[in-house]
Amino acid sequence: MSRAASWLLILPTWIDIDVKTCGSAAVAGLASSLKPRYHFSALQGENYERLPYRNHVVLQENAQHVSRFIALASVGNPAKKKYIYAFSIVPLSRMEAAELVKQPLDVTENPYRKSGREAKKSLGAKAAEEEEPAQQFFFDLNKQQGKKRHSDGKAGHQTKQPRKPPQPTGPCWFCLASPEVEKHLVVSIGEHCYVALAKGGLTSDHVLILPIGHYQAVVDLSSEVVDECEKYKASLKKFYKSKGKRFVMFERNYRSQHLQLQVVPLPLSCCTTDDIKESFIVQAQEQNIELLEIPEHTDIKQIVQPGTPYFYVELDNGEKLFHRIKKNFPLQFGREVLASEAILNIPTRADWKACKLDPDEEGSQAKAFRRDFEPFDFSSQD
Repeated sequence: MSRAASWLLILPTWIDIDVKTCGSAAVAGLASSLKPRYHFSALQGENYERLPYRNHVVLQENAQHVSRFIALASVGNPAKKKYIYAFSIVPLSRMEAAELVKQPLDVTENPYRKSGREAKKSLGAKAAEEEEPAQQFFFDLNKQQGKKRHSDGKAGHQTKQPRKPPQPTGPCWFCLASPEVEKHLVVSIGEHCYVALAKGGLTSDHVLILPIGHYQAVVDLSSEVVDECEKYKASLKKFYKSKGKRFVMFERNYRSQHLQLQVVPLPLSCCTTDDIKESFIVQAQEQNIELLEIPEHTDIKQIVQPGTPYFYVELDNGEKLFHRIKKNFPLQFGREVLASEAILNIPTRADWKACKLDPDEEGSQAKAFRRDFEPFDFSSQD
């Protein structure tokens, strides 16, 4: 059993530990070098089992076994936190190589590699992934006339060349600068994201949160874009609550080239959050879809690599469900669950193509939504 781990990297925020004063850089470096299959710690009086993490870089290094970090509380502690961990370890000499390096579904990235990049930043080194202000497509929601808005640079200083997000391989209906985007559906624009009514929405206030630049999935987003997505989610949650509704959000990163976060409001009277969760799980089982619950405080980026197809659901209480798509997946699964008799009871609206309106009706709905949402829209407030 080792003395300690890098608690700053490993412990979640809900554990009452001062991460600035505890932990050991030496032990963290040792764990990074030795790559133990199990890493135990019992110095901080807390019980915590971290998701397993990789010991190799995908597609760049040969696959290696994962590491598991387990912290145990003090024996006989007053709070009755877990201080015993029973398990059986198969010796390496008795394991097949393929079985040893097999990666579990909930595997995450190596936290010590992240530590190294942050250390370089603290020494003043330029981080390789550092992002710079990018050009954005902007148009007046009233006039709906396009123009480009550039990041301001200080006079007399040469501005840096912005890093552009990946470019679409063909026409994209959701890139805001694209001629294919249906601007009459847009209801709010931020710095990195925008909100638009869903075409053929399940309800008249079913919306999409989309990145302005071209990103395929949440796991591809930079921290700035993720932060703004979270702001839009918080604004929408307050807005729907004022209407007596809760929302369900889902993403299908499969057979789509631009991220679409589907946000569907549901009347509080129609179902509880537990009912919604059960409906997703039951209908997934009926279609042989393995829908897993993501552990609390776990980010989806810890679970899946960019480029991996997946389906993801987030409920209004923060609970998350996840499916890693391996072969085929029903494209309308999220809509089918919410349109089912158990939830909205509008099964004929499961396919968006059956719900399309003419552009004038869509424009009227967007205008009404924009007006009602404005008091809650963080992007319209000074």
